Amino acid sequence: MASQSAGIQQLLQAEKRAAERVAEARKQKNRRLKQAKEEAQAEIEQYRLQRDKEFKAKEAAALGSHGSCSEGVEKETIEKIAVIQENYQQNREMVLDQLLSLVCEIKPEIHVNYRVSG
Repeated sequence: MASQSAGIQQLLQAEKRAAERVAEARKQKNRRLKQAKEEAQAEIEQYRLQRDKEFKAKEAAALGSHGSCSEGVEKETIEKIAVIQENYQQNREMVLDQLLSLVCEIKPEIHVNYRVSG
């Protein structure tokens, strides 16, 4: 009976050691997974930063060409506004004189469609 009891105790201790080893293996596995995840996150972040940098460079190159177009359009607009203001200054008096003469000088005339019945 004593040998069976000692054998059972040895089995229980062996089972306990096995459970501890399994628990330790799980902990190591979890640590490795966590470390791999952190490394993957760092790698992903580095890749994202690299792609973002490339995108910004391409965007700047594309917008640089658009920027020169907008500058050209703005310059052309300013020139057209200057021409319009110059024409306004030149023709303002003449237009006002014509408008005032049409309003103030009344010439009574019979309309061409008027018929005298009688």
